[in-house]
Amino acid sequence: MTPPRNRPAYGADERTQLIGWLDMQRAVIQWKCEGLSDADAHRSLLPTSPHMTMAGLVSHMRWVEHLWFEVVLLGRPAEGPQFEEGPEDADMRVEGVPLAQLLEEYDRQCAVSTEIITAGSLDDVGKHPDFPAAAATLRWILFHMIEETARHAGHMDAIREHLDGAKGYY
Repeated sequence: MTPPRNRPAYGADERTQLIGWLDMQRAVIQWKCEGLSDADAHRSLLPTSPHMTMAGLVSHMRWVEHLWFEVVLLGRPAEGPQFEEGPEDADMRVEGVPLAQLLEEYDRQCAVSTEIITAGSLDDVGKHPDFPAAAATLRWILFHMIEETARHAGHMDAIREHLDGAKGYY
């Protein structure tokens, strides 16, 4: 079941607004995949970006959540397809992986990220010594993740419309 797509209250405090906007965009990612077959989820529509499929974008978002909250912010080891020796866009190369599995992995990663966000101060600074972006605060990372998630939700909106005509923002 897709999480609700609710905007935060107009007068909510900063943390509630940041988490609320991020959660809404995460829910849009899930919503854009509702009812898609695995074949459509893996269908490439962009000749110059063949891995930018619905399934590829869900996987990418899962790994972006991991990178920013676990690796950059907390300083955990840099693990995942984007750090392995391999092809460009490795985190989007998910041929044969069912969409349901990718969505479940994304949902689990978002839950881990939310735990990290909830436990931290917005002024906390990243800890990973190998990433210059570790100079960012949790606040900056949240703004970036809202932007990143919303941008890819927009890509998914356009891809979905081309796949089967389904459209809608929120």
